[in-house]
Amino acid sequence: MIGCVIAMEREADLLLDQMEIQDTKTLFGKTVHIGRAFGKDVAVVSCGVGKVNAAAGACAAIAVGADVVLNFGAAGGLTPENTEIGEVYLIEKAVQYDFDLHEINNVPVGTLDGETENFLPLFCPPLPYPRRALGTGDRFDDSPADHALLRSLGCDIREMEGAAIAQVCRYAGVPFVSVKAISDVYGSGSTTEQFRKNCARALLELKSRLPEILASLG
Repeated sequence: MIGCVIAMEREADLLLDQMEIQDTKTLFGKTVHIGRAFGKDVAVVSCGVGKVNAAAGACAAIAVGADVVLNFGAAGGLTPENTEIGEVYLIEKAVQYDFDLHEINNVPVGTLDGETENFLPLFCPPLPYPRRALGTGDRFDDSPADHALLRSLGCDIREMEGAAIAQVCRYAGVPFVSVKAISDVYGSGSTTEQFRKNCARALLELKSRLPEILASLG
């Protein structure tokens, strides 16, 4: 079963609108819709925004039997050179840029307790999308300090859920796939205004790719 952990309802609706829902239940405080889409067994969790919500959503998806977890949705690009509004990217690794044990352990920002690297690797199915590195944090802002940190870590894209899902999947031994469409790019005006203007465009592009994405997951 493919467990889809999606932050916003309008993102989840991209798949729910094309899904035959057979059962609905609540786990870890999250609603889980179970059924079929594009010939695949699928569970969709609309988890809410942020890392804790995403972690709870990942636990719910795994609890109902997901043997691979998929996250898709809109995200912000960090440079116009590496990201383009409306383009779809496959995430190859993710880091929690607001997790910092440097003062205690002298490790790079984002290195989780018990880990030796700050980026967690994701599973990359054979999709023809450019691969990028993701930074996840519980902030949506235009902060120059956050942007500088993200770029210093080597991130191309930022959002608020992916690396938390990656952490749960790593603990559970379940492959995790993340696909992001860009709604805003830092340095091109207010990211908030860009998001409001371009989110629908980004999601429409994702919707057109869902059959291909799900087919790549076996």
